[in-house]
Amino acid sequence: MNWKSLLIGMGLGVTAGYFAAVKLQQGSHLSSEKALHMAKKSFEDKGEITGSWIHMVPEVLERYNLTYDVYRGGITALIDGMQERFEFLVDAKTGTILEVIED
Repeated sequence: MNWKSLLIGMGLGVTAGYFAAVKLQQGSHLSSEKALHMAKKSFEDKGEITGSWIHMVPEVLERYNLTYDVYRGGITALIDGMQERFEFLVDAKTGTILEVIED
């Protein structure tokens, strides 16, 4: 075995270990970007989406004796010629929208 192969193998092992550790640290949460994309898809039939935002760090929400990790975000859409704003809470694990509040 030559040193070059050994170093490449070690480098790949360290890289794979790093990415595995990052994934474990994230748990089973969706990324905030993926959650926002899913929320935007849910609003597409309401009108043209003109803006959106999402908090990058999930927060804990307790409802009806159940605990959820959620992302808080918002959508601005053009509906019937009017700008409408909505805030939402989306489950960080499943992407399910749990609450929508119209501003």
